Amino acid sequence: MNAVLIAVTLMLALSLSRVNVVISILVSAMAGGLVGGLNIAQTLSAFNSGLGGGAGIALSYALLGAFALALAESGLPHAMADGLARLAQQSSTGTKVKWGIILALLGLAIASQNILPIHIAFIPLVVPPLLYTLARLKVDRRLLACILTFGLVTPYMVFPVGFGEIFLQQILLGNIAKSGLDASHVDVMHAMALPALGMVTGLLIAVFISYRKPRQYNIDAIAAVEREDVHYSRRSLSVAGLAMAGTFITQLYADSMLFGALAGFVICVAGGAVPLNKADGIFAEGMKMMAGIGLIMIAASGFAEVLKATGDVTSLVEHSMQYIGGNKPLAVFLMLLVGLVVTLGIGSSFSTVPILATIYVPLAVKLGLSPEAIVCLIGTAGALGDAGSPAADSTLGPTAGLNIDGQHDHMWDTVVPTFLHFNLPVLAFGWVAVMSL
Repeated sequence: MNAVLIAVTLMLALSLSRVNVVISILVSAMAGGLVGGLNIAQTLSAFNSGLGGGAGIALSYALLGAFALALAESGLPHAMADGLARLAQQSSTGTKVKWGIILALLGLAIASQNILPIHIAFIPLVVPPLLYTLARLKVDRRLLACILTFGLVTPYMVFPVGFGEIFLQQILLGNIAKSGLDASHVDVMHAMALPALGMVTGLLIAVFISYRKPRQYNIDAIAAVEREDVHYSRRSLSVAGLAMAGTFITQLYADSMLFGALAGFVICVAGGAVPLNKADGIFAEGMKMMAGIGLIMIAASGFAEVLKATGDVTSLVEHSMQYIGGNKPLAVFLMLLVGLVVTLGIGSSFSTVPILATIYVPLAVKLGLSPEAIVCLIGTAGALGDAGSPAADSTLGPTAGLNIDGQHDHMWDTVVPTFLHFNLPVLAFGWVAVMSL
């Protein structure tokens, strides 16, 4: 009985059964600790020691929520919605508007990882005001979730720029070097190209097969959260635009999503887009809107620390290897599968690679894999599960933007679609890549 396998399976089962994700993580962390040989006190100690790791991102999410509502108060989202609604009402341009929005979201998601590395900060600002028009066009939000998740994950898997530079150069190659293998000469883009093609394949399936049919949403529910009573002027829109620019510039300069969101909120208040007497209420309401996601991130950090404390990640790999002998194809498949399980539980590829590299490098060398194949193996094993994890930024971010009206379920409308469309193709393409390099 492996603690990692049991804890992750239990967490996924509870979450899919519509048990709150935070409760699912807490229960699964306790079960994993006890199965892994820790007593209750040790499990709680490990969990508590990991909570701080998610506190920063949770506070950033809360401030992003406050900034998003400040922009809503300025009238900018309503102005965008009005313009798109007028275009959508013209039947001849409805299809163009639909694909224009889809391509724009895809481009923004990709750019958020490298060209303008703001990660998920754009989602609660850009997506909600588009939902009214997208509902008029009957676009399936599961498709939008897949598009956003694709853009958040694929760039760092293959392009060594922005977050990709951190993942590929610092974390992947850095930890492989620490494990005793010099892979500095490896072309990471070439090594990770085929796994990234698996992401592209999954996206094409989602766009043209799985979610191409229209889906109905309650437009009144969307209108209720779009602040239809807000009146906007050129001045308020100008302030809102300045606030968005200030958010992006501050985040890039300070390398902090938290201070970027705070700067945007302050600009909205100082510029008069948000009345001073409403500022405190909007700030509190916005933080409340994002509090659930912040709690999930904090709990996921504690869950990851419990899994590390059990030491069962290593034993899971070792026990898997006992049954394969010198069967290289089976060994590669099992190592990728273990990476998928670990990342599904932890919710972060960036945190999974350091755990796996120490174990996988000596095993891969023993199997006779080339340095390029080893880079591909560990990079793919780490990236697997980022899409499709209930506690990952790449699923929580899209849900934050798509569920403002309560019509988009985190597990069944974001987690399950992204898991099926991305992890399965990446697992297959990654296996082919490792075997062929």
